[in-house]
Amino acid sequence: MTLGAVESATGGLISHRITNIPGSSDYYKGSIISYSNEAKIRVVGVKKEAIDRYGAVSARVAEEMAERGRKLLAVDVCIADTGIAGPGGATPEKPAGLFYLGLSHQGRTYSQQHNFAGSREQNKQDAAEAALRWLKEYLSGLN
Repeated sequence: MTLGAVESATGGLISHRITNIPGSSDYYKGSIISYSNEAKIRVVGVKKEAIDRYGAVSARVAEEMAERGRKLLAVDVCIADTGIAGPGGATPEKPAGLFYLGLSHQGRTYSQQHNFAGSREQNKQDAAEAALRWLKEYLSGLN
């Protein structure tokens, strides 16, 4: 199986952790870091309407990032994240530490919501860890 990632708030931490594993080049094909909404729309192909309606930090956008990333990177599985690392950028509805993860495999796409309460750096680390843990659980369940 091949793997790819589309990252936003983690800024490449998921990819960094994957590529620290010897032999990852056998299955890891690459990533797209789409930090801005413009990059999410123009590079990844997230629908502008999804960002306008649900916000960049939403389950819908995380799912679109994972699904489009799977197709763009031509991989079997794609993991994605979007979130508010903090300390700024929060709203009453979307606090700092709110992250959505997306996972796409075989035409099926899923999302998870996470709320972290650390510093900016800790929230990014926690989100990357949560994404990799979910990926491991998902792949383990395929056997």
